Amino acid sequence: MRVMVVWAVSTLTMLALAGILPDFRLQSDDGDSFSRTAYTAGWGAGAFGLLSALVWPLLVRALLLVPTLVISVLVFFLNGSLLLIALWLIPDGRGVANPETAVVVAAVMSAVASATSTALAVGDDNAYRRRLWRLADRRRRKAGAYGGQHSESAGTVFIQLDGLGHRVLSEALADGVMPNIAGWLGERPTHRLTPWRTDWSSQTGASQLGILHGTNFDLPAFRWYEKETGRIMVSNRPASAAELQRRAIERTGRGGLLTVDGASRGNLFSGGADQLALVLSIAARRGKANRSRAGYFAYFSDPANAVRTAVSFAAEVCREISQSTRARLRKERPRVGRGGLYPFIRAFATVVERDVVVAAVMGDMLAGRTAVYANLLGYDEVAHHSGPHSRDAARVLHRLDRSVGLIARVAEHAPRTYRIVLLSDHGQSPGETFESAYGLTLKDLVRAGCGLTVPRGAERSRSGAEARLAARHAVRAVLNRPVAEGEEESPAPGREPVVLASGNLGLVSFPDVPGRMSREEIDRRHPALLRTLAGHPGIGFLLVRSEEHGSVVLGPGGAEIPLAELDDSGPLADMGSGAADAVRRTDTFPHVADIMVNSMYDPATGRVHAFEGQIGSHGGLGGEQSRPFLLSPLAFPDPVPGDGELVGAERVHEVLAGWLREGAGPQVPLGPSATVPRPAATEDKLRPV
Repeated sequence: MRVMVVWAVSTLTMLALAGILPDFRLQSDDGDSFSRTAYTAGWGAGAFGLLSALVWPLLVRALLLVPTLVISVLVFFLNGSLLLIALWLIPDGRGVANPETAVVVAAVMSAVASATSTALAVGDDNAYRRRLWRLADRRRRKAGAYGGQHSESAGTVFIQLDGLGHRVLSEALADGVMPNIAGWLGERPTHRLTPWRTDWSSQTGASQLGILHGTNFDLPAFRWYEKETGRIMVSNRPASAAELQRRAIERTGRGGLLTVDGASRGNLFSGGADQLALVLSIAARRGKANRSRAGYFAYFSDPANAVRTAVSFAAEVCREISQSTRARLRKERPRVGRGGLYPFIRAFATVVERDVVVAAVMGDMLAGRTAVYANLLGYDEVAHHSGPHSRDAARVLHRLDRSVGLIARVAEHAPRTYRIVLLSDHGQSPGETFESAYGLTLKDLVRAGCGLTVPRGAERSRSGAEARLAARHAVRAVLNRPVAEGEEESPAPGREPVVLASGNLGLVSFPDVPGRMSREEIDRRHPALLRTLAGHPGIGFLLVRSEEHGSVVLGPGGAEIPLAELDDSGPLADMGSGAADAVRRTDTFPHVADIMVNSMYDPATGRVHAFEGQIGSHGGLGGEQSRPFLLSPLAFPDPVPGDGELVGAERVHEVLAGWLREGAGPQVPLGPSATVPRPAATEDKLRPV
């Protein structure tokens, strides 16, 4: 069908050119009817297309030794020659053109046919796969060899489906939403599905830093306030990501999971990889090879890719507008605003970021790299605004399944065997926002408890969705405007509390009090604050430091439990197994907030209340957000042999690193003389000494 459409468009193009160009004729000297002229154009267009398909591959091989500059000029004359032959083949000699005109006609027809074929192949994964394979093969040949090491051993590709919880994945597999992945767990399974449990901070920054760099110590939330510097750290801002990566490398003494012939694609952190694209921790760096924009330019340098992505982007914007309008007309609840720039932000996450990352991963496999870690954040973005169990999110999962299937099929052409591991960094818990449920934000409630004025107009909560800042930094990268090192939030100095939201986890800090403020100090300054927060129906529990009992957990009804006596009962009864251990671990962080606030969780409905504008949220304890998954090949050892449980991102790092050591040798640690640069010059990988 595509061939027929391209043929028809080429015929119309030839007719149009015959009417425009004086030296190009498709009629006999006596003139012909329109139908006869159209027949002649169809014959000529078909002959030209057939000659181009059959003869061009032979001409390309014959011209391999010709200098590139000569080929670029010669190609037009050769194309014109093919058109003259095609016109000569038309019966009765009705096609006539001067050689100079033939060059112009051939160039226009080739461009139109190529654009038409590309537009028609937008949804054809097989055509897309073949094109990317050819592009990667050309780059490999230009480089002279495969880029990977140890090609006799298997490589590993880790694909992170951002925000996809174990329960949602299981339901999607059972409902036929993700058939490619379901096939891995079918009658003859090749993979095993394992749930794992996040730390208290169930969000990408904490999980991915732990997975890629082996530690997420002192990362209490998605955003937090550091008193000694007076700035707010935000996990998905380039300067913060670079500093977090530097701290992790300094703490572990290792470069990361991907230090041996690795590639990092679409992640917050590099993992120590040499090959980087769309990695946020290096977005502020200058240098052609290591800039985030390199990933975009490598992809969009192919016009066919640009057309495919542009058409899909426009379709996704229209899809979001249609879906949000339908939800508004049906008065669906819960619901958050989806206007403004959001349709374009969603399209960036579900189309642009996906296409660029998937193409980079396929290129890595065809280059034979040993380890690749890539993040696809489309589902997470849509689930934040439509809900983790919504039909909108399910459609995104179906398209991500197609991308995973595409990667698996490309692996068949790779120079080495690849084992594909799927995993997520956290899940999402549904529920209306705290502001929607109670008419005020967490900041309003804190101010009221402190006896401060509460603004009449509710202040809009800032969303922590990764796609929003990722899209912003993508634009800045393409425009060659790196993010400045100090481009972070700094609250105005004073006695007023700094209140930050990370999903359903809130952090309250008093910037004028050095160190961690104690419960007794808080009670002396604001006697009603802790009582107001702990007694609110939308809040599950608080964590504060006590001078008398050490740190304590405060809950509804005046509950007060010293951390040493805390277990998974009382205020944490519904938060899931291991909640007490997660709270105790976070309490040891130097930058834990003066007051840590976790929202309520209803086990009957699975809902929480996000302190920002999301109806699918993550960041704290409660429900599916703390239960991501690991889908690994049976060829790898079981990540949790026996009846154990996989707990924490650091433990996941150990499992993945063990699998890599089995397949490609040990990761190379940093030598004792290696220096760790400051954030402004954070290296994407510290070279082993």
